[in-house]
Amino acid sequence: MSSTAGKVIKCRAAVAWEAGKPLVIEEVEVAPPQAMEVRMKILYTALCHTDVFFWEAKGQNPLFPRILGHEAGGIVESVGEGVTDLAPGDHVLPVFTGECRECAHCLSEESNMCELLRINTDRGVMINDGKSRFSINGKPIYHFVGTSTFSEYTVVHSGCVAKINPLAPLNIVCILSCGISTGLGATLNVAKPTKGSTVAVFGLGAVGLAAAEGARLAGASRIIGVDLNPRRFHEAKKFGVNEFVNPKDYNKPVQEVIAEMTNGGVDRSIECVGNIDAMVSAFECVRDGWGVAVLVGVPHKDAMFKSHPVNFLNERTLKGTFFGNYKPRSDLPAVVEMYMNKELELEKFITHEVPFSEINKAFDYMASRGQLRCIIRMDG
Repeated sequence: MSSTAGKVIKCRAAVAWEAGKPLVIEEVEVAPPQAMEVRMKILYTALCHTDVFFWEAKGQNPLFPRILGHEAGGIVESVGEGVTDLAPGDHVLPVFTGECRECAHCLSEESNMCELLRINTDRGVMINDGKSRFSINGKPIYHFVGTSTFSEYTVVHSGCVAKINPLAPLNIVCILSCGISTGLGATLNVAKPTKGSTVAVFGLGAVGLAAAEGARLAGASRIIGVDLNPRRFHEAKKFGVNEFVNPKDYNKPVQEVIAEMTNGGVDRSIECVGNIDAMVSAFECVRDGWGVAVLVGVPHKDAMFKSHPVNFLNERTLKGTFFGNYKPRSDLPAVVEMYMNKELELEKFITHEVPFSEINKAFDYMASRGQLRCIIRMDG
């Protein structure tokens, strides 16, 4: 039993007090976990575009003060009532979506959209009692997507915690909590390219490069990267991308360019931009008969997907995915083992590292567009 179990823990957290303003390192109080909750010590966390999006509060309901962060690795400090599959000392990855293992989605082999624990960006409290586990001088500080990893300690629903191999380096596998798994799973679990196939990846940020990594692991012979930023092409070669297309270089739709390059279209495409035009292009660039396009990016709430019905009738398939179709508790441990077995290369996604006291530098790196993933060391 941890010496701090059942007690309030005081620790450092990076608090977002208002939209777009630098995070402030504060001393916060973290309450003990309640029923079906886990309190964990975060050792490493990373910055994802989703954190930045909600920090900027553009296009969604602002909720401040808040502790952001959702890609992380840590160690269980204590568990609440009813938690039987986790114990103090376990090495874990907190995840922004969950797996209750009881609802229809969790019981289905085809879905990871848990009815109880799927992502809720507007909720800033725990689902058990509708209260926050964070406070400063008695004033609640809101949670973020149920994880809030920009804190030395955090409380997470046990269904959103993946127990992993304790030998796995948390400073590396922590990036599997969100974007990398999303892109990797979109390819391996949803697009499912066969060996020797052709794959187009739209958007060469971290998620898109993870999708390309999945295509590399699957043995695709041609991996075509599509991006408006030519500076990304060199980096993408490390992830198996061997051909590049910049839509700005052509005076016709990029789907036509790709169809000509591949004598009718690619076998699989994965869209990782969140732009509706890229989504349409990703669908229309797959060949008829067996082509499959997978949408990963999240478009503007008012965007409408438009393509002629004949594109479907000609046996093209359009799919969507959430978190790469991985069930967090059941599937993430195996993804970690892919890294441990040297199948999956994660180090190449990590471009920067900063101590926790300099967390705002991670936001600067993200803004400069030179970052894939910045690891934040909580001991600094």
